[in-house]
Amino acid sequence: MKFLLILFLLINTMFASEYSFRKYSHVKEFYQDFTPSALLISKKHHIPPAALLAISGLESGYDSGYVGQITGNILSLGAYKSDKELPSLFLPWCKSTKTILFDKKEISKYSKELLHYKQRPKSLKRDYRPLPYAGTDTKLAYFKYHKKEKAQAHYKCLEDFATRWIREDSSNKVFANARLWLDKLVQDKGEEVLYLKSTNIEFIHKIGGIAHSFNYQEEWPKKVILIMNRAGLVALTTQMALEKKSFEEAWK
Repeated sequence: MKFLLILFLLINTMFASEYSFRKYSHVKEFYQDFTPSALLISKKHHIPPAALLAISGLESGYDSGYVGQITGNILSLGAYKSDKELPSLFLPWCKSTKTILFDKKEISKYSKELLHYKQRPKSLKRDYRPLPYAGTDTKLAYFKYHKKEKAQAHYKCLEDFATRWIREDSSNKVFANARLWLDKLVQDKGEEVLYLKSTNIEFIHKIGGIAHSFNYQEEWPKKVILIMNRAGLVALTTQMALEKKSFEEAWK
């Protein structure tokens, strides 16, 4: 009995070390809300889901950035010509929370001494708020109070990534080649290949860390892979999609 207890503690210690990001409540909350949409997009458009989750976590700071919170643009996708963009905003930096505030109700809780206002630059990212709010400086906290619409915006953002960016006829060779590679991979080995760690890592390297890619910075793939590994996103997506476990079961 004592041996089993020691073995249990050793296994849990190893797991905690391997998936160390899971100890943070904001990471769990982000992926709990977001993973079902990523799995649907993965199945529908053949995008490696663990990579998609890791990229979303990195680009949005687990949905902590003010632009992403306002626009629902979880992947920081650039706007097309017909898309609405977030305009320049005059918003305060809160000295006590060390964050940019955009919700009028939240701003009203702090004294003027704690708020430092600054004109924020226009965002070149797509604004997924519904009309007439998209592209305007009104209803900036819309998604904070409309959770269903926020989830829909996140899904639309993921779908845009899968269909606007990672597509065969893209003028960007990096994205076009990534789509051709994914389609051939699934054709040869089946959809289950999308859940392999090796597939997710290769996809990340194919679309980032090089010129004219999703993110050209050399360190970008390393950061994405770190999140994928430390949050256990390959195991999470595999267990939810292939083993039909709930998020809670897979996260534990």
